Amino acid sequence: MKVSYRWLRELAPAWSASVAETVERLALRGTPVEEVVDLAEGLRGVVVGRVVEAGRHPGADRLSLCRVDAGGPELLSVVCGAPNVRAGGHYPFAPVGTTLPGGLTLKKAKIRGEVSEGMLCSEQELGLGDSHAGILEIPAFTPGMPFVEALGLDDARLDVEVTANRPDLLSHRGIARELAGESALVLPPIPDGRPFSAPLRTDGRRAEAAGVSITVEAPELCPRYLGAVVRGVRVGPSPAWLQARLRAAGARPINNVVDATNYVLLELGQPLHAFDLARLAGSAIVVRTARPGERLVTLDGVTRTLSPSMLAICDAERPVAVAGVMGGEESEVSTGTTDVLLECALFEPRQVRATRRALDMVTDASYRYERGVDPELQREALARAVEIVVATAGGEPDAEVLEVAARPWSRRRIPVRPARVRQVLGIDVSHAQTGELLQPLGFVDRGLEDGNGVWEVPGHRSWDVTREIDVIEEIARTYGYDRFPDTLGAFRPSTVPDHPLFQLEDRVRRLLVGKGLFEIHTLAFARAGSVRIPNPLSTDGTHLRDSLLPGLLRALEHNFNRGQRNLRFFEIGTVFHAGPVGEKPRESTRLAVVLTGARHPEHWSGAREPLDFWDAKGVLEAVLEAVGEATPGGEVRGEGASHPVLEGVWQVGEGEHRLALAGRVRPAAMDAPAWADPVWGFELELPAEGAPARVRPVRPLPAFPAVERDLALLVPVGATAGTVREAIVAAAGPLLERVELFDVYEGAGVPEGRRSLAWRLRFQAPDRTLRDGDVEGRIRRILSALKEALDVDART
Repeated sequence: MKVSYRWLRELAPAWSASVAETVERLALRGTPVEEVVDLAEGLRGVVVGRVVEAGRHPGADRLSLCRVDAGGPELLSVVCGAPNVRAGGHYPFAPVGTTLPGGLTLKKAKIRGEVSEGMLCSEQELGLGDSHAGILEIPAFTPGMPFVEALGLDDARLDVEVTANRPDLLSHRGIARELAGESALVLPPIPDGRPFSAPLRTDGRRAEAAGVSITVEAPELCPRYLGAVVRGVRVGPSPAWLQARLRAAGARPINNVVDATNYVLLELGQPLHAFDLARLAGSAIVVRTARPGERLVTLDGVTRTLSPSMLAICDAERPVAVAGVMGGEESEVSTGTTDVLLECALFEPRQVRATRRALDMVTDASYRYERGVDPELQREALARAVEIVVATAGGEPDAEVLEVAARPWSRRRIPVRPARVRQVLGIDVSHAQTGELLQPLGFVDRGLEDGNGVWEVPGHRSWDVTREIDVIEEIARTYGYDRFPDTLGAFRPSTVPDHPLFQLEDRVRRLLVGKGLFEIHTLAFARAGSVRIPNPLSTDGTHLRDSLLPGLLRALEHNFNRGQRNLRFFEIGTVFHAGPVGEKPRESTRLAVVLTGARHPEHWSGAREPLDFWDAKGVLEAVLEAVGEATPGGEVRGEGASHPVLEGVWQVGEGEHRLALAGRVRPAAMDAPAWADPVWGFELELPAEGAPARVRPVRPLPAFPAVERDLALLVPVGATAGTVREAIVAAAGPLLERVELFDVYEGAGVPEGRRSLAWRLRFQAPDRTLRDGDVEGRIRRILSALKEALDVDART
């Protein structure tokens, strides 16, 4: 929201703080100012110039040679290339030595043989707009008068950050209310204006007077619609004060009628629209939903096709505006307009938002309507607009104002418990103190009920203050966040345990962070998936994700582009899959991990070792153990599964019991630089009901010595080490404490089709010292079982 500081001061005369103090005050109230623009910067040397003579340049057909009165003792010679310069016109004039906002310093120059002693300036050259088609013509002022004074540009523009829940701040009066309070506000007088007041012709569906009618056929989408007719207007440029006021707030003047509606929009926050009454068929306004296939050429020149879900403002025959968004070309006010109908309405926010998105357009009106306009503001805003139109364009308003009030508005009353205020804010605030904090914002004290204060919410806060906690937030904001004590109060942790799934997620996080991985969070939107988003925010997020890995890979690409090489990321998040027709998508929680880079920090003492399959496998096995779903023997096994992102895929479990898929990321799945190491990743679905943490039993240290045996085996190439290990454990019995693979060999001395696997077996008994016979018997049993099950022989 762009705000004129001078306009604020006129709305709140008691507010005398400087620009810097105003910025600080707004920040303390939760409304920070993003930028402060000195509107006079670069323009202080520009003056008002009156062109006394304007003729053709003797040496160039497209240039004019002008004599300009800039307030000095002599007329100045100026060469100008704009076609709109005329004798008697007033224009901004930059004398020799002036530095314009773009950095151009003017010097006396000779152009095609004629001396130019300054420059007549366009909007673009002054930094006031984008138009450079012609010199900016201004109303008649005394030549030599400072340009910033003439146009009211000795002002500062504040760019105020307004959150979506505070539509009341989308106006100068709303900002002034935050600064000075409701009781200090006044409406600045309109030059040559007289306050407008007329009786209302009110009805719940159709109002008619003086041959003009307004009908509302969709009351649920348009609770209130007002129209006032002003006859005999003269459409033309706005007076200087109105143009200056709009420019100071960042708006572009158009004509006196349209500028009047924009003035009210910026001052009060109520959008209005002006129709050329003569171009409305039947002098009628009908508010209804559009019919299939109806079209409208909006003011931006685009033909738009409306749908039955959209609310249209129509005359007796066709649509003339998109409700709450933009008017149409066929009924717009032009220089030939003599009678205007001013619209001031209240539209349902969700409908305006849906229409605006469907038509892919954003306007100042839709921006306010879709956030919520004050439902009590329409009569005041319409009267203000009529006053400005009559003061700047002449004409006479009709004796009655038409109003269709389909759904009358009533204020909400919210009880506030003092104990709840104390609990939330940590301070005691009496009912009287609460009034001092809330009444400047427009809240009305309705007394006490059962010891609780009852507060009536004003219309401008009706959209965001709906509960007791919202009123408490207003108390805190007005009291001042910087005034709260910085001591911590008593705190009692909850005795309710977290959901088992949340406990599981925490265990997994602690495990992976302990292994050096970083948790990241990516958006749930993707370019593809089984669940399409009806109204996507961008073309890159048209679906809900069905996998976490693509988001992690985008994060890797982001880091690769910044020269990072050693990356270890994980994410715990929700994925979505389409359910049966008519049902909601199915959601599930997953964990995904990606690893790339060096196994250890690089050091001169050893060669760099990139992460490989075994590193990813180890992380996955640790995760499975934490989840409580480790495979038999604690190993990841199985190959042959397919995956769109991973290649060489290995899986945990089979069929319906498949727990995870892992592998190397396909080169085509991401944009990795040539120097990047292989990327390994896996993804698994966490159980909906997480298993409780495994409690490890505590047992005393063994009192008797262990016996170790090394066993070298000739294993068929097709048999995996995991299968051999399972057979050893099954045959050894309970005395086998540990079994480790410490050597793999293929080559000379090993028969073809076989490989040598060397195992270290550790036997130990809790109650006695083992003898050789106890161990040798188990070794024989192991060898026999291996031979029978896997055709494994001992290597001699």
